[in-house]
Amino acid sequence: MPQQLQIELPDDLAGGNYADFASVWHTPNVFVLDFIAVKQPPTPSEGPNGEPMLVVPGRVVSRIRIPPEQVFEVAKALANQLESWEQETGRKEPSKPLFGFGAPGPIIDPKEGENDDD
Repeated sequence: MPQQLQIELPDDLAGGNYADFASVWHTPNVFVLDFIAVKQPPTPSEGPNGEPMLVVPGRVVSRIRIPPEQVFEVAKALANQLESWEQETGRKEPSKPLFGFGAPGPIIDPKEGENDDD
């Protein structure tokens, strides 16, 4: 039987949240997308072995949890929207990630919510 979604956007969510990057991770039952906003400019520091590194302070502004079955639809929708955006703007994938690294995921302890069946 055909379905028609009736989706409401609450006023308090209409403005959205800005995120500089996302970290994606999963458990057996759920995929988690943590959207992170950088809190302040990167600062030089030292890694555990004394190597120079930049520390990028950030904060999770939104955590979205979706069932594995829905990930395929989200991936298709992102690919379609990205293709449309590239055609509209003429812009392509950047030569390197915004902060010089890909979000490794998880940023937050993956055991949090591990037993959730949502």
